[in-house]
Amino acid sequence: MPIASSTVTSRRLLALLSLLQVHRDWPGAVLAERLAVSERTVRRDVERLRELGYPIHAAKGPDGGYRLAAGSAMPPLLFDDDQVVALAVALRVAVGTGAEIEEAAARALTTVRQVLPARLRHRVDALDVTAVESAGRGTDPQVDPTVLLALSAAVRAAEEVRFDYRSAAGTPGESPPARRVQPHHLVARGGRWYLIGWDPERQEWRTYRADRMVLRIPNGPRFTPREVPGGDIAAFLSARFKGSGTANIWPCRGEVILDLPAARVTPFAGDGTVEELGSARTRLLTGSWSWAALAATLARFDTEIEVVGPGELRDAFATLSRRAARAARPRP
Repeated sequence: MPIASSTVTSRRLLALLSLLQVHRDWPGAVLAERLAVSERTVRRDVERLRELGYPIHAAKGPDGGYRLAAGSAMPPLLFDDDQVVALAVALRVAVGTGAEIEEAAARALTTVRQVLPARLRHRVDALDVTAVESAGRGTDPQVDPTVLLALSAAVRAAEEVRFDYRSAAGTPGESPPARRVQPHHLVARGGRWYLIGWDPERQEWRTYRADRMVLRIPNGPRFTPREVPGGDIAAFLSARFKGSGTANIWPCRGEVILDLPAARVTPFAGDGTVEELGSARTRLLTGSWSWAALAATLARFDTEIEVVGPGELRDAFATLSRRAARAARPRP
């Protein structure tokens, strides 16, 4: 699958082909506007692509336009630089998705890399990301690919990064705007990108959302990489999302008996342990980041709940009960 354009194919031809591969009709005037050329130039470029073997159909009239026909005898696809980076990111992430395509994705990335020109091979080689599975999925915030490339390159070069960090509302947080961290892993989890690194000022491991980072140039000094606690990046990140310092366990764990069959509990038990006690009773051992959150999570099963322990979970249910009673009162 050749990536580099031939000497006959200009950058404009590559951009035109990228647009046509979207599989839609493109009016000549729209293509001319997108490519910043005249419609006559578009017609000439279309003819050149046809000479290269691309079946481009043209329809006349107000609803007409150009379309790249699909078929089994398609010539090799061409990708622009940004598409190559996007393809490399997708393939690297696919290696860790657990979708039984890891080997195929790794081989595909190797195949793509072998035919890349030097300028793109360096960019792709700089990508060093880790994908971990997650039960949930975020809102898929957009991350500038140049940020991912810069972070990945800093990880590989063991160079500190300096950056500003936006809050969830998109404004700088209360911390000093100029932060620095020793980057160790760039991770994709649940549709979001995270940078895991060591904060030399706080002397602790930190996790940052890549879409909230505004990098500063140049990078900081080089550092000696250290190993994340436990040595397993997926387990480390999972522990952080559970609110645990190092161990990949929930800080608040409780045991209950639900008046439901195990088949109805298991799909919603997450990483909890389910034990069938009969046709309509189930023991569930699960956890959360707080006792109130654990009680609220268990209440969603909408059934009778018997708390086996500990007492903190029973107290949390009592607190939620009082809050629920106050919330149920009619407003004056």
